[in-house]
Amino acid sequence: MLDAPDKRLLEASLDSWARNNTILLNLLRALPEGGLEARAMDGSPSIAELFTHIHYVRLVLVFEDAPEFARELPKEEWLAERDPGRIAAMLNDSAKAVRDAVKGRVEAGREMNLHYDHPILLLQHMVWHEGYHHGQMKLALKLAGHPMTNEEAGPITWGVWMRKTSK
Repeated sequence: MLDAPDKRLLEASLDSWARNNTILLNLLRALPEGGLEARAMDGSPSIAELFTHIHYVRLVLVFEDAPEFARELPKEEWLAERDPGRIAAMLNDSAKAVRDAVKGRVEAGREMNLHYDHPILLLQHMVWHEGYHHGQMKLALKLAGHPMTNEEAGPITWGVWMRKTSK
């Protein structure tokens, strides 16, 4: 059983994970017509492929590190899915799998099976990985002639991170 400070730390970590997923969904919703097909350069993955790669990596790491929370793995990692609603559902499902795996392992006092010295490091890895790809997506949009201004990006990214939910 977690003591009160550990429980608060776990909840803050899980909240950061939820915010990270919200930011990805916000970017998905903000894409212009044809934005899923944008790529930084020939041979680079499209924005759609980056989103499905993120979903895939989440599920693979849960499968490898906390298989009791695993979902069925997609057959393809770099899928050029064109339905934003389908991508959003995939991201929500894999975000829940990661959340459940981390929460379950922390509450049980169990290590991850293969990677990470502590389950929360999975969240940190995912936030880093997804922030990296978020930047690639914004660069692809810019190069495709659809740059996202700071006024557009701020509320759907930094505003999500910095918002206080309690006093």
